[in-house]
Amino acid sequence: MISRSNLQRSLQAVTLVGALFIGSPVSAASDYIRLDAYLEEHPEQQPIATHFADIVRNQAIPITKPPTRPIKIAIVYPGLQASDYWRRSQSSFEQRLHSLGIPFELKSFFSHPSVETGLQSQQLAQALDWKPDYLAFTLDVAPQGRMIERILAKGTPKLILQNITTPLVRWHEHQPFLYVGFDHATGTQLIADWMLNRIDYRGKYLLLYFSPGYVSQMRGDTFAAEAAKYPNIEQVGAFYTDGNQERAYQATRKTLGAHPDLKMIYACSTDVALGALRALREMDRTDVLLNGWGGGDAELIELQQKGLDVTVMRINDDNGIAMAEAIKLDLAGQPQQVPQVFSGDIKLLDSEMSAAQLEQLKQQAFRLSGMPSAAQ
Repeated sequence: MISRSNLQRSLQAVTLVGALFIGSPVSAASDYIRLDAYLEEHPEQQPIATHFADIVRNQAIPITKPPTRPIKIAIVYPGLQASDYWRRSQSSFEQRLHSLGIPFELKSFFSHPSVETGLQSQQLAQALDWKPDYLAFTLDVAPQGRMIERILAKGTPKLILQNITTPLVRWHEHQPFLYVGFDHATGTQLIADWMLNRIDYRGKYLLLYFSPGYVSQMRGDTFAAEAAKYPNIEQVGAFYTDGNQERAYQATRKTLGAHPDLKMIYACSTDVALGALRALREMDRTDVLLNGWGGGDAELIELQQKGLDVTVMRINDDNGIAMAEAIKLDLAGQPQQVPQVFSGDIKLLDSEMSAAQLEQLKQQAFRLSGMPSAAQ
C-alpha cells in the first residue's frame, strides 16, 4: 500500500545547495511517451525494433551502393563530463560507418551539460550553417527543446536525438529521424530494485538529481516514485546538482550532517556519484549505499574498488552502431526499416560481480570504442 504522505515527500519540491541553476524542465513528464507505452500504442514498431536490434548486435555488412559523395554529419554533445558515454558514442559511430563503407565528413561540438546551453546554441548554429545531412543532438533542458522544434519544423537536416528513448507527444506529426539511447526508466528500475532490497525497504535516503529536465525526470523521479511505495523508506533530501561533482559533494556532506543515520544515496549520473563518493570517503561513511549510472570507465574503476555499490552498464557501443546502421538504411532507400526508437541493452552490475563477468561485459559494451583503462 502506497503511503500518500510518503509519496508527497518523495515527489515534492527540491532543496537546493548554494546558487544552483533553477529552470523549468524541458517538458512535463506526461508529455513523454514511455517506451513500453509507445510500443503498445504502435505495435507495428515492435518487429522493426527487434530486427534492427539484431542488426546492431551483429557484424557490419557494407552498404551495396555507397553514396557518390561523402555525407555530412554534425554532432552536438554535452560530452565534457566524467562519463565517457558521449565520447564512446562518437567513436563507435565513426568506426561502424567506416565498416559499412559509407564515406562521410563529421564535425563534432562538445560542451558541459546543463550549464552551457548558450554555448550549445552557438554550436548548433555553426553545425547548421555547415548544412549537414544528419545532425545528432540531445534533449534535456528547455532551451534544447526549442532548438529542436525549429529543426523539426524546417525538416532538415535529419535529426538523431541522442540519449532519449521516450518520444514527445507534441511532436507526433514531426518526429525526429531516430530516438536513440538507453532507457533511463528501465535502468533506474534495476537500480531501485537492488538498492531498496539491500536496505530491507526501510531507512532514509538522499536523492541527487542532475539538472531540472529530462534526465532528472526519467532517473530521479522514477526512483523517488518507486521508493515511495514503501512507508518505511523516507527521502530526507533532494538536490539539483547540474551534474557538478562539487555540488553533489556539498549536498552529501550537508545531508549526512543532518541525518547521520542515512542509509543510501541515489545519484542520477556519473559525476554526481563521484562527488557524493568523495564526501562519503572524507566522512568515513562508505557504509552508505551509493549507485552509479551508465557503467563507463570511471564507474567501473570505483565499482571494482568498492567505492560504488551498484550501477547499470549500458552496452555502450550499441548506441553509435545504431546511429550508423540507421543512416545506412536511409541511404539504401529503406528508411521504413529504421525504428522510431532504438533502446540499447542495460545490465545491472554490483561490487560483488566477479572479474570474469565484468570483463565479458566490457568486451561487449566497448567492442568498437576500446576497452577502458581500468582493464588495461
